[in-house]
Amino acid sequence: MKISNILHTSFIGLSLIATSCSKSTFSDINTDPNRPASVTTPTILVTAEKQLVSALRSEEVSLRGAQLFAQYFSQNIYTDQSRYQIPTSYSDNYWTATYKSLNNLNEIIKLNTNESTKAIASAGTAGTNTNQIAIARILKAYAFQSLTDVFGDIPYESYGNKDADFEALQQDPDNLTPKYASQEKIYKDILNELQQAADTLAKYPTATTFGTADIIYKGSNTNWAKFANSLRLRVANRIKGKDAALATTHIADAIKKGIFTSNNDNAIFKYSKTSPNEAPLFRATVTANRKDFAISNVIVETLQGSRGPFKIADPRLSKFAKPTSSGNIYYGQPYGLPLAAGNLFPVDKISLPSDIINAADYGEVLMEYAEVAFILAENNNWDQSNYEKGVRASLEKWSVSSDEVATYLSKLPAANKENVLSQKYLALFNQSIESWSEIRRTGYPLFLIKKGDITWTGTVEGKPVTYTFTPEVGSTIPSRLVYPLKEQSTNKTNYQTALSRQGDDVISTKLWWNK
Repeated sequence: MKISNILHTSFIGLSLIATSCSKSTFSDINTDPNRPASVTTPTILVTAEKQLVSALRSEEVSLRGAQLFAQYFSQNIYTDQSRYQIPTSYSDNYWTATYKSLNNLNEIIKLNTNESTKAIASAGTAGTNTNQIAIARILKAYAFQSLTDVFGDIPYESYGNKDADFEALQQDPDNLTPKYASQEKIYKDILNELQQAADTLAKYPTATTFGTADIIYKGSNTNWAKFANSLRLRVANRIKGKDAALATTHIADAIKKGIFTSNNDNAIFKYSKTSPNEAPLFRATVTANRKDFAISNVIVETLQGSRGPFKIADPRLSKFAKPTSSGNIYYGQPYGLPLAAGNLFPVDKISLPSDIINAADYGEVLMEYAEVAFILAENNNWDQSNYEKGVRASLEKWSVSSDEVATYLSKLPAANKENVLSQKYLALFNQSIESWSEIRRTGYPLFLIKKGDITWTGTVEGKPVTYTFTPEVGSTIPSRLVYPLKEQSTNKTNYQTALSRQGDDVISTKLWWNK
């Protein structure tokens, strides 16, 4: 989707300051020296990375959406979103923020392809035009996959494929009413974009691109190529049920060309302790002085060994959650209580997010080695070796001691479908959209609270009370979010065409890969 203004920022100290990039014919007296006429591609990249990750982990789509759908968190005052009552404004904000990032990534590509700007774009530490384009393509693929996993059919753009249905991000002239591409087309094109980008970067393994402006990999071509291939593994695995032959081909090729092999390869965007660049969860809770989101009873009980298939104490509990301030125990907020019961548990009686995940400078994970290992286990008939590698990688990522890792692995039940996918769910903690997508794809873990399940039993005002999980909207975990309201008015024709192909604009409509 075209956003009218491409946002650029300057990285001054630790602050990201928004500026606009435009051509001007005004005289010098009308030129603002604080608004540069051009911005370097490394500056655009750091802006785009921050925009993208902040959108993915925003309060709207993550904290009040996917984190609740995955039952990692639970609301302890207002419980509407836990029961699937999702305001349409959440869609608006996520849609707009992600397309802003995509516009900036596309600007990098334009500056590196235009004959009048490509030499300037590659100057200094920026790296070659070819390598800059490749990294921008990878991040665009990541952003588009996240968007289509949230909504389904969306306006899409491709560097390598000029399909007539790919009309997003068009400028000169602006296209404010782009077609919606089908999710099938989007997924298949993303696979090609990632393959081509990785193949390009693999030709220059020792090169660095964008320099230190690249927060994720500090410009390492080798790491970006591994990320592209690992992401291709994720994407292909998602659509195995729809196109097994295509998925198998891409999985084999990605593995051959090099995927993540350790936590050193993890794709992480680390925030700053300095305002306004703190992590999204920190800004949504600490900065906003809110304590109405706690770690869910589902997560706490699973890590304690009383829920799910793992009847062992999990050392990640102290990494995910705080003990209660009263009693110094771990107690998860019961998930999905009715609104009238939302205040039964004062904040001193429940486990809030740990200081690790709620740090201002938290490193948000785009993808990690543990996920790769679990995908490999799935594609090798749920094999034990990759299963254990995935569990170990997750534990070590959270800085669990070597002795605790060894103890946990010694008690781990053998690999099978349920155990692998349940451990994958734990490893994806705080990676909300991806975890929600995997729950929709696989139906696992089986221990999530479902409609009609008892969420809490106790005594209220001297009387025994039992609460069951009763969604306000739908009957199961949402399959998608509804499109932004503005799309219904400003891009009505293409919006309606998408609905005719995909299904009604409601949260229960399944996506292509999940039908």
